[in-house]
Amino acid sequence: MTEIKPEILEKMRRFAENFAKKSGTVINPNKEAAEAVIQGLAAHVQELGKPLCPCNFYPDKQEEIKRRRWICACDEMQALKYCHCLLFTTEEGLPITEYLPEWHEGRQIYGLVKDPTPDKGRALARPEKIYEILKEYVVEHNLDIPDEEIWEWAYKVAKKK
Repeated sequence: MTEIKPEILEKMRRFAENFAKKSGTVINPNKEAAEAVIQGLAAHVQELGKPLCPCNFYPDKQEEIKRRRWICACDEMQALKYCHCLLFTTEEGLPITEYLPEWHEGRQIYGLVKDPTPDKGRALARPEKIYEILKEYVVEHNLDIPDEEIWEWAYKVAKKK
């Protein structure tokens, strides 16, 4: 693997710090975990020109960039305030799972982790976007969750104006 340019690495560190503040999260207090994700993001910026999430496998990274779903800060983070990479967490180093339905793996693994700053973040927390994200999750994980239940959850956790 090529060495990551220091200026790209620094740019991703600044991005992470700024997004954490804006979203009401913190950069994971486990410095090794946070640095591994930041380095992965920086490597993708250097290779692809975009901070594609390093915590997923992509059969076609260029196609994934066109879809934009997993460009950091990903759709899940911006709508549900859930960072599966554990870069953006609570002060205890846990991902926020309050906006995930019980059948989501994040909720099953970590339980209910309340959002300590519900007034910050979630720029994409509209019912339609939440439904889209969860429907895609259901299909990818071969879950049998009725559309009605997905819509119900989307309306329940959408940001109120």
